[in-house]
Amino acid sequence: MNARSPEMHLAAPAPAFDVERIRADFPILQIEVEGKPLVYLDNAASSQMPQPVIDRLVRYQTTEHANIHRAVHTLSERATAAYEEARTKLQHFINAPDRREVIFTSGTTEAINLVMHGYGRKFIRAGDEIILTTLEHHSNIVPWQMLAEETGARIRVLPINDAGELCLDQFEALFSARTKLVGVGHVSNALGSINPVKQMVALAHKHGVPVLVDGAQAVPHLPVDVQDLDCDFYAFSGHKLCGPTGIGVLYGKAALLENMQPFKGGGDMILAVSFEKTTYNTIPHKFEAGTPPIAAAIGLGAAVDYLSSVGMQAIARHEHALLQYATGQLQALAGVRLIGTAAHKAAVLSFTLDGVHPHDVGTLLNQDGIAVRTGHHCAQPVMARFKVPATTRASFAFYNSMADVDVLVAGLRSVQKVFA
Repeated sequence: MNARSPEMHLAAPAPAFDVERIRADFPILQIEVEGKPLVYLDNAASSQMPQPVIDRLVRYQTTEHANIHRAVHTLSERATAAYEEARTKLQHFINAPDRREVIFTSGTTEAINLVMHGYGRKFIRAGDEIILTTLEHHSNIVPWQMLAEETGARIRVLPINDAGELCLDQFEALFSARTKLVGVGHVSNALGSINPVKQMVALAHKHGVPVLVDGAQAVPHLPVDVQDLDCDFYAFSGHKLCGPTGIGVLYGKAALLENMQPFKGGGDMILAVSFEKTTYNTIPHKFEAGTPPIAAAIGLGAAVDYLSSVGMQAIARHEHALLQYATGQLQALAGVRLIGTAAHKAAVLSFTLDGVHPHDVGTLLNQDGIAVRTGHHCAQPVMARFKVPATTRASFAFYNSMADVDVLVAGLRSVQKVFA
C-alpha cells in the first residue's frame, strides 16, 4: 500500500460504492433514537462496529479465551496465535517494515504517553525544545507539558491560518539545535484538516529530529503507509477504526524502540528478574507489561480485515463525496459558520449556528435521532484560535449516506425554527 496525497487518490476513477450493503453490516445503524432512525455522525469520537468484528470477538470469548505467552495448553496457544496474528495484520495495514515495531496500547493517548515516558524522559533535558501545532488534540499536548514541567524543556507551537491549515512557511524557523521532537496530528479531530505530515517529517529529519504522528483521525479514513511517511512514531486507536475500545497501536522504528526505556513494569515485559537486576524483554514485548487487552487486539485485527475488504481508497473517495455534499448543504444554510475550511480535509464539519449554543444544537438534533459531538473536542487551542468556546461537529464514516446529510440539514433547520 502506498500513501498518497488526498487529491491523488481521490482523483482515481471510482467504482460504484454500495453504501446500503455496507450499512447492513452495522447492527447499531438499524436502531431508533427518540423514535427516529439513528443518524450517527459522531465518528471522529468513536466509530461503530460491523458484524464480522462482533462475530470475531464472540468466537474468541467462546472458543479461544485464555491468557497468552504463559502456558502450553491448547487455549493459551490459540489465544497467543490469534493475538500475534492481529499484530501482523496491523503491521500490514500501515505497512510497517517489521512486526516488532507494532506495540499494542490502550489507545492513542497511551501510545503518546508511552513515547513521552520511554523516549522523552530519557532523551529530553532542560532547555531542549519540542515542536507541536495549534491543531493538536489535548492528548498530544498535555503529556509534553508534563515532560516540560518535569525537565525544564520548552514547547514551541506552529500556528494555523484562518482556514485551519498549518502555517508551514513558519515551520522551519521553529527548529534550533535544542529541538528534540516534533509532535503533529495527521488529521485534526476538531476541523478535519489533513496536515502535510510527509513534508513535515522530511524537514524535521533534515534537522535530525524525530517525529511523532497522532494518526487517530487518519487511519480510519485514509490509506496510511508509515514507510512512505518515514515518521518515527505513529499512534492510533481501535475504537475509531471499527474496532473495540481499550485497544490502540504505537508504531515506532525499531532502532528508537530498542533504545527507549519501558513505560510500565510487570509481567511479560521482562526476560529475567532478581532483586539485584531486571533484564527487559525484546520489542514489542518490552512495552506490553501485564495481561494485554487480548480480545480487543483480536477484534482490531478483524476490523482492519473488514476495512481492507471494503478498500481504504474506496472509503476515502466515498467520505470525500460526503464531505463535498455536506459542505455545500451547510454553506447554503443562513446563520451557519463553518470552522475550518482547509483545502484538504477529512469528512469532518465543525460549525456554529448563530444565536444557538452548540450544546443546545446537539440536544435538539438528538431528538431527531441525529448523533453529533458538541464542545471543544479536546482541542481548546483550536477553539481559542477561532474565538469560539465550542462547536457542533458532524463527522462522517464510510457507512454514512447522502440521506444522512439531508437529515442533518433538516434537523438544523428545525433547530433554527425553535430559536427563531
